[in-house]
Amino acid sequence: MKPELNEFSAVRITDSQLVPWPRVAAVGAMVAFSLPTFITGLEVYQALEPIQTLLALFIGSLIIFAIGGVMGVIGAKTRMSSYLLVRIAFGDKGASIVNIAFAISLLGWFGVNINLFGDAVSRLALDVFDVNIAPLTLAIIASFCMTLTTVIGFRAINWLATIMVPVLAGVTFLLAYSALSEKSFEQILATEKAATLSLGDGISAVVGAIIIGAIILPDITRFVKHWSNAIYIAFIAYVVVQMAVMGAAGLAGASSGHANILDIMIDLGLGIGASIIVIAGSWVLNSLNLYSAVLSTTATFPRLNATWVTIGLGLVGVFVALLNLLDNFITFIFYLSIIFVPVAGIIIMDYLVIRPHAYHIDSLNNNRTIAPKGFIAWLISAVFAVLSTENVIPSPSGIAAIDAIFLAGIVYTTLSWNERRSNHRTQS
Repeated sequence: MKPELNEFSAVRITDSQLVPWPRVAAVGAMVAFSLPTFITGLEVYQALEPIQTLLALFIGSLIIFAIGGVMGVIGAKTRMSSYLLVRIAFGDKGASIVNIAFAISLLGWFGVNINLFGDAVSRLALDVFDVNIAPLTLAIIASFCMTLTTVIGFRAINWLATIMVPVLAGVTFLLAYSALSEKSFEQILATEKAATLSLGDGISAVVGAIIIGAIILPDITRFVKHWSNAIYIAFIAYVVVQMAVMGAAGLAGASSGHANILDIMIDLGLGIGASIIVIAGSWVLNSLNLYSAVLSTTATFPRLNATWVTIGLGLVGVFVALLNLLDNFITFIFYLSIIFVPVAGIIIMDYLVIRPHAYHIDSLNNNRTIAPKGFIAWLISAVFAVLSTENVIPSPSGIAAIDAIFLAGIVYTTLSWNERRSNHRTQS
């Protein structure tokens, strides 16, 4: 089997495929350097009071770090992708449902980002470089480049991210610096404005902006040499970079008064920097989205050729882009946090408490067909979180994502406790 396709198969990563953890951290950081993260930071600032914005960014980043850290460690220890982990937790047939749902979600993100890319680059080309290019043309070119990168595999994504992280870090610093040159941090904190979201909703928006990346973090942490490296990667991506990016976007919005991140960056003289963020950030993020969508699809249908799956899903992503999901962007990421966080809660509790012995590649040879307890826990926690979000029932934490992951873990552990005791007796 060709090495570049091996990583898409139902196998563990081998020693020859491991890479130094800082390079994997560059891929994780690039997800946080993407345009959607900047937009979310700006949207959260506009919807909350300044102090609430800081709390939402801090608490949301810690939640993502906790989820991504644990999931990343599981990926590093098992050297398996998130989709193989789902197979073990939910069973072969059950995983098909979960993995296809993940693939659909990732293709939705792919479409959102292509849509963002086409509109943003077309706007920047006209305003900054006085060149008129149709958004659809840009979307098609971008999709081709992202699909080609994904076909090559993780090493291509890794190489691109390693080069671009220092550049995007510099642009983010310039954005924050330029914003604070217009208005001091004390003045921003003293700004009085009415909040249109609760703090819990703001935290959920921060979590939702990157939750899929945290849940599928094993897709990249399986390439590191030691499980502790996964914690470093999660900390850099979700506490350092995500907070810096969203914070810079919030500062820029506060100092300029604009509601559009591209307007803000152009006004601050960062038109070229905005172009770099849009092009490089979207390229790596969407390549990773497509990469994970391919992993989910090939994990569900292992006989499919990974190259053709990549090309086919890339074409589907362009079609999704034409649906213009941007109109419902915040709603989209908000409900993602509610629907997909429970999956992480179930995998984490299954790995740590219920069936730790099952998480090795050989167990897939005799894997269970379906795990009803996992589906029951997923359904109950997702429905509870949605109802609490709509204020139909009270929310224990006020944060939908927290409700979902804790409830999923509790329900699954409760339903599976007898299985845990039986496993312990068998092993002893």
